[in-house]
Amino acid sequence: MPYKFPLTSGNVTRFFVVFNLVLFLALGAMVHNSVNAWMTEKRYAMTDLARAMQKRIDASRFATWQIYENLATSAAGSSPNSNLQETRLRPDVYYLEKTRRKTEALIFGSHDSSTLDMTMRMSNYLDTLWGAENPTWSMYFLNGQDNSLIMISTLPLKDMATRYKESAINTLVDSRRAEMLQQANALDERESFSPLRHFAWQNDHYFTLRTTFNQPGHLATVVAFDLPVNDLIPRNMPLENFQLRQDATQTSTTTTSDDTSSESTHVALVNPNLEIAASLPSTSLQLVYRVPLTSLALDTLHNLMWPLLINLVLFLLSIAGITLLRQQSLRPNENQSAELDSLRMLNEEIVASLPVGLLVYDFATNRTLLSNKIAEHLLPHLNLQKIINMSDQHQGVLQATINNEVYEIRHARSVLSPHTQLFMMRDQDRELLVNKKLQKAQQVLDRNHQMRQQLMHNLGHALNRPLQSMVKQLVQLSQRDDDESVLDLLDESQGLARLVDDIVLLNRLEAHDWSPDASVFNLQDMLDEIALESLPLLRRKGLALVVNNHLANDEMRFGDRRALRKVLTTLMHYSLTTTRWGKISLEIKTSEDKPNQVLLQLVDTGSGLSVDELANVDFPYLGDTTQDRFGQASGMAFFLCKQLCKQMGGQLEIIAKPDIGTRYNIQLPLALEQQGEQEEKLLEGVTALVDIAVEDVHKIVCRHLENWGAKCLTSDERLTGQDHDVLVTDDPARLNGWALLLAGDEMGHHALNEQQFRVNFNLSNALLDALLALIEKQLSHDLLEESREDEEATPLMSGGYFQLFTETVPPDVKRLYTEATEKDYPSLAQTAHRLKGVFAMLNLGSGKQLCEALEQHIKVCDDLTIKNTTSEIDAYVSQLLQQGNQ
Repeated sequence: MPYKFPLTSGNVTRFFVVFNLVLFLALGAMVHNSVNAWMTEKRYAMTDLARAMQKRIDASRFATWQIYENLATSAAGSSPNSNLQETRLRPDVYYLEKTRRKTEALIFGSHDSSTLDMTMRMSNYLDTLWGAENPTWSMYFLNGQDNSLIMISTLPLKDMATRYKESAINTLVDSRRAEMLQQANALDERESFSPLRHFAWQNDHYFTLRTTFNQPGHLATVVAFDLPVNDLIPRNMPLENFQLRQDATQTSTTTTSDDTSSESTHVALVNPNLEIAASLPSTSLQLVYRVPLTSLALDTLHNLMWPLLINLVLFLLSIAGITLLRQQSLRPNENQSAELDSLRMLNEEIVASLPVGLLVYDFATNRTLLSNKIAEHLLPHLNLQKIINMSDQHQGVLQATINNEVYEIRHARSVLSPHTQLFMMRDQDRELLVNKKLQKAQQVLDRNHQMRQQLMHNLGHALNRPLQSMVKQLVQLSQRDDDESVLDLLDESQGLARLVDDIVLLNRLEAHDWSPDASVFNLQDMLDEIALESLPLLRRKGLALVVNNHLANDEMRFGDRRALRKVLTTLMHYSLTTTRWGKISLEIKTSEDKPNQVLLQLVDTGSGLSVDELANVDFPYLGDTTQDRFGQASGMAFFLCKQLCKQMGGQLEIIAKPDIGTRYNIQLPLALEQQGEQEEKLLEGVTALVDIAVEDVHKIVCRHLENWGAKCLTSDERLTGQDHDVLVTDDPARLNGWALLLAGDEMGHHALNEQQFRVNFNLSNALLDALLALIEKQLSHDLLEESREDEEATPLMSGGYFQLFTETVPPDVKRLYTEATEKDYPSLAQTAHRLKGVFAMLNLGSGKQLCEALEQHIKVCDDLTIKNTTSEIDAYVSQLLQQGNQ
């Protein structure tokens, strides 16, 4: 058997202690490695910095010897240059004038021409030496011959000495002169260094190298260089933490033969700082970098922030884990005993409540391990050993008669204990009795279902006739009288009729007595019927309906028309009940890849559906439905529609959002019927100007007109001068000439006047009838106008005014187009008035009427109607010109 780790309290505690110890050791090793890497990086940086400073010191030593041996000595032995010029800035301060301005030179104290020449030589040399350097460099030369001080620097000395840094220059020169005089008096010190210094006005750090040259009979000459260090120190090492001091570990006799020992760095802990020191070879100096221990600790914490946080989280998780395990999983033995006792009592309760006899018997000890009352009652009458032998021959199942009762006994052996046997005893006589009772109950239930279905069927047929008669009479009464109570009574009676019809249809569906009655039908005609049926309630509630059919008007589909109409009318009425304001949209379309699948979407802007209402989809009247002042929605509507869609091979999906609305998606297989060759369309050759503000209505009307063969123009697309036959608009203010006024609450169509109709855009048949009636009247009117124009044109041709007409009227018509395009309404009104006078003089009544209409449109600045009337005047004039030329 594999070894198992005992999950005891002590073992768990030891495991977590070891885990935390390893965690802390890993944390310590990580911190140690981080600090060690930081110190190693800083030591390498100090070594590189010490080497760079040593190179700078060596270069300064070489420059010092060059200045003293070559420049100063040669200048003292040669004849002075008379071309040199100096400027006296103030008493005992002279500025050397020169062409090259990399360095500038000042001479402090009285001097002769040889000193001036020596200063020029040293400045030219330093121009070459420091020409490629960016930091600030300075050299001080204390002349032992005349005790003058020469200062050469890359600073703008002339500007500083004369303008704004005079005191700073004086202080700097005085301090350097004092240091150099002290250096000259020290006989045993030829070379010395200053500590790190700071230029306050330039934020530069530097140190000074001073070298003394003794001359017999004269004062000592001292050369000093200010060596900058800002460009040598890395940016991540603050300059304030550096210090340059004497190296106590070296003596003046120490040689520089051992480069490794001279360039080595040392780390020392000087409370409260950590010092990293690097020796400068061939000097007695030591560069020290001091880091406060608090800064080092904070830097380490910042670098190891995420590992430290992870270790802290692991530590807290371990503490929480051991606490939870000790409190819950590792209970004392008393708790385990109580749990075992509760499990035993639960097992006994389960065994006692079993409807069959259960017996667990141990033949090794001849005792009963577990049993219930049924098994205890039958145990004295059973021979267990004989039952075992017989059950082995009959696959563990046999029948026995005990006290004239038949029992089925099942036998099984225990897998863990071979001497333990399991017996289950079932009373078959009782089971037979129970089965008979269940069969009788099922027969009664089926009979009740059949009686309920028959009752609903007969009741529906009995109520249907009087309800239909009452609805017809109320409809006739409502058409004669607009009484609100009659309309309310009509709505209630129609709702009752729909409810009875729904009950009968649902009863047939449950009885499987209904099947789809498929036939070929026109989908657009059915949509017109639904829109017309819903229109009275829409008008009473002030709602708008938009029926957007993307399919062709003459398209024929194969399916159950009555079932589809029932689904749409039921959902439409439910949507009308839940919608208080806004509009209801019905959209019909198909996908390109599945032309036989039709998708119908009914969308309303109502209050949405509650969860209880949506539950009615799966079972009728499961939740309360919405109610308004005109009635209450049916609780079986959704269930009935879903069942009808399912029977037709489709599906119904309802998506509702509170306070936004509801979307009903119906997807049905309606096969597209193939049609023969199409004849000439009804409106072939008709041009309609569509001026509709609502985009959805504009698309619907254009789709209908194009399906009927008409050509659609919009106010933006219509070319100047292009004529149209009829105007279709939804704005009463834009009605002009032969026109249709679209509305959503019209019961069909009716005539507003001789040339204009009002029609419902949702009813395609009504829209087509109105267009045909309008075109018929227009044709008859055109014939009458042609005969009248012929009569009017006769005096024009016979009176000799045709030449005057051709010279004056066509230019004015062109002027009308130009002024209308430029929107010059005063000029446009004058031109229209002039044309009206010409038409009146020539007795042309039609032209005069058109000009009067144009004047009215100019007063209200209606650009669209102005263009239309101008086009009509142009067409009228062109017709007169054609008649005159014949």
